[in-house]
Amino acid sequence: MTHHGPPLRRSLPRLLPDRFAAFGAVLIVLVVLAAVLAPWLAPYPLDEVRPLERLRPPSAEHWFGTDQVGRDVLTRILYGGRTSLFIAAAVLAVSALAGVTLGVVAGYAGGRLRDVIMRVTDVFLAFPALLLSLALAVVLQPGVHTVILAIAVTWWPWYTRLSASVAASIATRPYVDAARCLGVPAPLIILRHVLPNSLTPVLVQLSLDAGGVILTAAALSYLGLGAQEPTAEWGLMVQQGQTLFTTNWWVVTFPGLAILLTAFAFNVLGEGLRGALDVRSGGARQERATQEPASAERPRP
Repeated sequence: MTHHGPPLRRSLPRLLPDRFAAFGAVLIVLVVLAAVLAPWLAPYPLDEVRPLERLRPPSAEHWFGTDQVGRDVLTRILYGGRTSLFIAAAVLAVSALAGVTLGVVAGYAGGRLRDVIMRVTDVFLAFPALLLSLALAVVLQPGVHTVILAIAVTWWPWYTRLSASVAASIATRPYVDAARCLGVPAPLIILRHVLPNSLTPVLVQLSLDAGGVILTAAALSYLGLGAQEPTAEWGLMVQQGQTLFTTNWWVVTFPGLAILLTAFAFNVLGEGLRGALDVRSGGARQERATQEPASAERPRP
């Protein structure tokens, strides 16, 4: 039975002393909790409009001020975190599911099937990711689901290429050869041996990509191709407040800071995970070498 949990636990002692990674993890937890608990943390209803309180500066009553129609900016940032994090989670889930599946199959099968899959992947990689996302968003009706689809279409090839290279290496391991000799079906070998042992670099890449997805989604919303009113989304809030920056700075500054800090936190955590889990690092490589299985029934974690 394949186990990939222990290596992750053995990597925690290398990850925890990294103060930047720990800071990123704590910040991500706070952002997620704030988004999940938004209905209880928000000081005002999401779409409550108070025309007489429009463009109020930060104060004890409105910590982050109010926007052009009198809505509380802090409330919309809390709810906007839900939208931005949902987009990031959905994009990464779809991209990883499609990319890892194709990559593992291509890496294990090799030959003509690998060539076909990788050539299709190269076609998508030939286009600039943001440009392709913009083109798809223009064709489709603006909205949250459009953003998810437009970004996911450009993101999955990276996971395909990454998984294919790792799976191709694992497919040549002695325990995989032994499983083939024992007559284990190829789908079962992929599920039990190749796929679990290909997940570590994917997990690292997911943590690194989360910030990029949030920035890309914010960019599409900023251009009017993403989330639309009355949806609260950080990029849309920046777009709505851009003309007020010199006179009412808080309308655009606080959602911009939310994007910046969240993307920074994911990037810092991703770098820490890469240092703790990357199989190319000396400590990780040495640990994995000691775990080489003696038979096909116990693959390397």
